[in-house]
Parts: sequence; structure tokens; C-alpha cells
Amino acid sequence: PGETVGYAGSWRAGRRSRIAVVAAGYADGVPRSASAATGATGGTVLLHGAAARIVGRVSMDLITVDVTDIPQPVVRGDLAEIVGPALPLETAGQRAQTIGYEILTRLGVRFHRVYLG
Repeated sequence: PGETVGYAGSWRAGRRSRIAVVAAGYADGVPRSASAATGATGGTVLLHGAAARIVGRVSMDLITVDVTDIPQPVVRGDLAEIVGPALPLETAGQRAQTIGYEILTRLGVRFHRVYLG
């Protein structure tokens, strides 16, 4: 509790928290509007099918997410879903305070993609 995350310590933990680093940032298309300062909600990603809130500022190459309440242990190498079947484009956009098309058009080349059909 009381420790900070993000540029300029923009988010401060109000409780004992477990924070994970995800290798995706605004260079990959995660909008900076998905950042969360203390007291503000941010965007989310899914880990093991559960929502993990982005905490701190979205950086160029990484985001930090609060995985404290994820039921299954989160370990290095787990995949985080930025958009996909369980986190539709419009939902991701709303949670990042933008629209789905902005998310879609910003996606960078480093994301793992699966094309169907």
C-alpha cells in the first residue's frame, strides 16, 4: 500500500497489490487514454479470462496491470488479451475512453494475431 506505478507515480496502490507488466504500449496501439491515475479508472486487459485494470500511465512499450484479484496465478509468459473474443473491440474502446475503431487502427505489428475465415 502506498507504492506508486507509472510515470510521475501517477497511480498509488490503496491496498496490498500484485502488479504485472505487459509488453504492449502506445507504440503497439494501446491508447494513452487507457492510463489510470490514482482514483481514475483505466482500460483493461484479460488474463486467464479475468479483467485486469491498467494502472499507471501507458508507456511506449509496456503497461502495468493490477492482477491482485485474478483467481488463477499470473506468471511470466502468460498471454494478455488486449482485444479478442472475450474482450470485444467496442468494450476495449469504451474502457480506454475512446472508440473501438481507434483501437483497431492503432494496433501495431508486434501483436500476436490469429486470422479466422
